[in-house]
Amino acid sequence: MLEDRLQAAFKELGWIRIPDILDQYAEEAATHNLSYTAFLDNLIQEELMAKQERLIQTRKRVAGLPYHKTLEDFDFTFQASIDEKRIRELATLRFVAHHENLIFLGPPGVGKTHLAVAIALEAIKKRLRVYFTTAHDLVQTLEEAHQHNQIQKKLKVYTKPDLLIIDEIGYRRMDETAAHFFFQIISERYEKGAIILTSNKSYGNWGEIFGDRVLASAILDRLLHYSHTINIKGESYRIKEKKKAGFFNTEKTVNEYSINSLSPSGERESQTRLKGSDTIER
Repeated sequence: MLEDRLQAAFKELGWIRIPDILDQYAEEAATHNLSYTAFLDNLIQEELMAKQERLIQTRKRVAGLPYHKTLEDFDFTFQASIDEKRIRELATLRFVAHHENLIFLGPPGVGKTHLAVAIALEAIKKRLRVYFTTAHDLVQTLEEAHQHNQIQKKLKVYTKPDLLIIDEIGYRRMDETAAHFFFQIISERYEKGAIILTSNKSYGNWGEIFGDRVLASAILDRLLHYSHTINIKGESYRIKEKKKAGFFNTEKTVNEYSINSLSPSGERESQTRLKGSDTIER
């Protein structure tokens, strides 16, 4: 009877760990002559840790991260242009608390998405709401929402999280409608929520992404006002692995991605000068 009553109470309270460890901990408490309060504290601490882990796992699923990669998995020795100390400082998430933005620039395969995901995982550990999307998926989602008159509802998906990650800016041009909604997302989050962006295009070429240099300037003005830019210049990890496997016999030159119109530190600069370009690089 007592066991049934306890199990019913555990279910009602939503306790997920205590039902599994109660008997074991009761025996240990008796063996070590623990006080009732110490016994209860041990049970409650286990329950809290289990709920924290469940919350983290739930938020990982909701965040939509493409994979699980941490800073410990990142090879900083391979990408010499990256300041590891600076990345680890950003991973403390002060920029998220201050509603600042973080932009990773560089050619494909240099680790931009890996770093974005790693920082996102740190945010999830601290119970922050995180949402990940590629620019392609974001545009496609907004276009479909617009067609079904659900755009305002869908925009909230991108404006509510504590940290929004938009991956691969620059791989696809946005039409006028998509660019307008993208601007709306950036404007809504300005000084209210942090954003991490990754792009293979330097800021001076963003005019071609949005099809409107004036709009691109307005977007960059809001993004860069309170921001941190990491400009990665290096070889692709994927090419590195293929070279190891013998698929490449010659060195491949990597395009340099310069930051037009930013101060040397790349931070807190709002004045942006755009330069045109004829092609989108993949």
